[in-house]
Amino acid sequence: MADQFENCTAVTDLCPIEATTYGYRPNLAANIFFLAVFALCGIIQLFQGLKWKTWTFMIAMTWGCLTEVLGYVGRLIMNNNPWSEVGFQIQICCLIIAPAFFAAAVYLTLKHLVLTLGSRYSRLPARWYTWIFIGCDIFSLVLQGAGGGLAASAKAQSTQDIGSNIMLTGIVWQVVTLLLFAALAADFFLRANRNSADQTATAKEIRQTTKFSLFLAGLVLAYLTIFVRCAYRIAELAGGWGNPIMRNDTEFIILEGVMIVIATLALTAFHPGLFFPQMSPKKRTAPNGILGEKDVSETESPSPYRV
Repeated sequence: MADQFENCTAVTDLCPIEATTYGYRPNLAANIFFLAVFALCGIIQLFQGLKWKTWTFMIAMTWGCLTEVLGYVGRLIMNNNPWSEVGFQIQICCLIIAPAFFAAAVYLTLKHLVLTLGSRYSRLPARWYTWIFIGCDIFSLVLQGAGGGLAASAKAQSTQDIGSNIMLTGIVWQVVTLLLFAALAADFFLRANRNSADQTATAKEIRQTTKFSLFLAGLVLAYLTIFVRCAYRIAELAGGWGNPIMRNDTEFIILEGVMIVIATLALTAFHPGLFFPQMSPKKRTAPNGILGEKDVSETESPSPYRV
């Protein structure tokens, strides 16, 4: 922000909207819509998690929804006053880190998919997936949160740039983690498909259900939209503060807001408690009856109580 505008606190003739970091007044209708969707999904996720006892999935999704709600509250504050430091700080910190929680929810499912379809098709022990990817996600959260906080509270342009670079590093790390996750998940499913004749009867029956197919479709959709959003954020931050991408509200609405709304709706509509009950201790059932732990996997037993 130019020095002549450093004392601006409201839009005036001497402090025009065009001189703000974003250069626009965030769209009121879009931000109200996003806030409402995430608030509703957060309530639904809390109810689903308590009902199906998918604790870690519930925690990841509800924290993600809560953080998104706070982020869009910040953007609504900026709609009222584009110069609001409080609004800017809230939205930059919250909206940067929120998708990492949804990514964590996606990561949590791979362990249970491996346990259900057959651990022998996986190159890693099933429990490792959670520790590796959640660990990477936490590291990404720390980088993005620290960078966002530094950038939001910075008074000097140089400090703000440092915060931006830390945020960018966190998002790049998140993309690398997403790519590694996709590679390992794809490798597992390819190996499982090639050896489908050797799978247990229970695993075969689960794979043939419509619910399981819908669950996988929801996961893939959530993964792709989160990935697109991260790619957008990399391009946005790489150009520095006030670059053309950062100052385009329509691109933000589509590539940030809409992408994460789609991911959240997919993970809510095709919740594992109903569509992949092997993640839930309350209803760990197959189409023809209750699954025992040995039926699910030859080597490990699924437990939603362990992350």
